[in-house]
Amino acid sequence: MKLPTDHPNPLVRRLLSFWAPTPASLRGWALAAVVANAGITLTGAVVRVSGSGLGCPTWPKCTPDSFVPVAHDDISWVNMAIEFGNRLFTFLVLAVGAACLIAAMRLRPRRASLVRLAWLQPAGIVAQALWGGVVVRTALNPFTVGMHYLLSIGLIAACWMLYARAGEGDGPAVRVAHRDVRRLGWVLLAAVFALLVAGVVVTGTGPHSGDVLASRFDLDIEAVARLHADIVYVVVGLTFALLFALHVSDAPRNARRAALALFAVELAQGVIGYTQYFLAVPAFLVGLHVLGSTLVWIAALNAVTSLRTRGQLEADSPRSPTEAAAAV
Repeated sequence: MKLPTDHPNPLVRRLLSFWAPTPASLRGWALAAVVANAGITLTGAVVRVSGSGLGCPTWPKCTPDSFVPVAHDDISWVNMAIEFGNRLFTFLVLAVGAACLIAAMRLRPRRASLVRLAWLQPAGIVAQALWGGVVVRTALNPFTVGMHYLLSIGLIAACWMLYARAGEGDGPAVRVAHRDVRRLGWVLLAAVFALLVAGVVVTGTGPHSGDVLASRFDLDIEAVARLHADIVYVVVGLTFALLFALHVSDAPRNARRAALALFAVELAQGVIGYTQYFLAVPAFLVGLHVLGSTLVWIAALNAVTSLRTRGQLEADSPRSPTEAAAAV
């Protein structure tokens, strides 16, 4: 029997791997979903810092008369193209999420935990797209814009958990470090989420609203920026504490490397943050800072999941449904 993974072109084999999945290929699709959802946070930032938030002034259509950009006297074609490109990127994210779901459902033996996690992606992406309509219809209200970003953060967490769980068994979670160290990891993850929320408040208060007509939070930008910086210090301190605790307790190398990677990403993000502050928040650095915040979140998720294991996969789990049929 000819398998989808028998195609001579390696790129085609990878693209078709969702139909004849193995745990490794499912992990690959889950990682692709993490990248795609991180990518849409970046394109969303480009929309905002370029003033293209209302480049397509209606939803679901781009203009009142067309789903695709058409010449409009009041809107720059550049702004329209940027916003429409961000909308198109949603379909790529949806396609990757659908591939994850198909792979999880066709994996043999089927694992209910993976199917449940995979379902979160297409469901969440559809909810995210509908929320995008709310963003447009509220003329880029900072609350709806901020929630748009936080929904992506939630989707990234779901994708990462699918990636982590696809590479391990379905046994109970067993910590690989001391109980208090693992608790410290969860506290750190909560602090990182609080940091992202504070960052949303800062961006909803400062410049780069996405359009001149967009409203802003009625807050003191200096005060919210200082609060954001204070939470940064807490996050960095907790990360250093985790790194130190893992080192002195002789935790597995994977956990120590994950904590070190998080610490390095945080330091790089801090450099970007302070640089953009002292340079009066240039658009390019704002976009880079949004990407950095997403990378900090992914690194924090990696650090937390590295603190536990669920055992090894069963010996027969790498067989895909198509491979099982071909072996008969």
